[in-house]
Amino acid sequence: MTRTIGIYIFDKVEVLDFAGPYEVFTCAARVAGGQPFRVRTIGASRAPVVARAGLELRPESDFSDCGEIDVLIIPGGVVGAELARPDVIAWIAGMARKSELTASVCTGALLLAEAGLLDGQPATTHWEDLGQLRQGWPQVEVRSDRRWVDNGRVVTSGGISAGIDMSLHLVERLAGRELAVRTARQMEYDWNEG
Repeated sequence: MTRTIGIYIFDKVEVLDFAGPYEVFTCAARVAGGQPFRVRTIGASRAPVVARAGLELRPESDFSDCGEIDVLIIPGGVVGAELARPDVIAWIAGMARKSELTASVCTGALLLAEAGLLDGQPATTHWEDLGQLRQGWPQVEVRSDRRWVDNGRVVTSGGISAGIDMSLHLVERLAGRELAVRTARQMEYDWNEG
């Protein structure tokens, strides 16, 4: 079975927050010698977006034509503008209902919280943003002691490199430990599993 991984990209997205998971899942597909995962980037539209460090990105699909997503990943970055967009929050909430899993990296957790996906659940984000998550969404059980938190259907991670660790965890969960270990080795990445 091939799972489609959809990664939302937007203006001021943190590059490694989306590129880390992208690399993990595409590398896992190569290492497996088959197609356990197909990865696509999704924007609100197909217009180019500019990442936080100035990298211009072109989404492969948009909200209207992204199709079925098995695993939805919401990266972080500067998310204030995204939090203020009802269409983005509604799309995240709707896709999460249909997806097998929804995950966030860094401040992507704020978008999941705004979409109501973290209500009554433990979650984490980048250490600098834990206070904002606590203050803005008091119904979320904010965890500062974990690189990622897996609630079953929703998984959140800390920032930047923690998103790579979480993505390897998702490879393990979806396709087995052997593939996750082989993927980390192929990437020459020291997987922090905690």
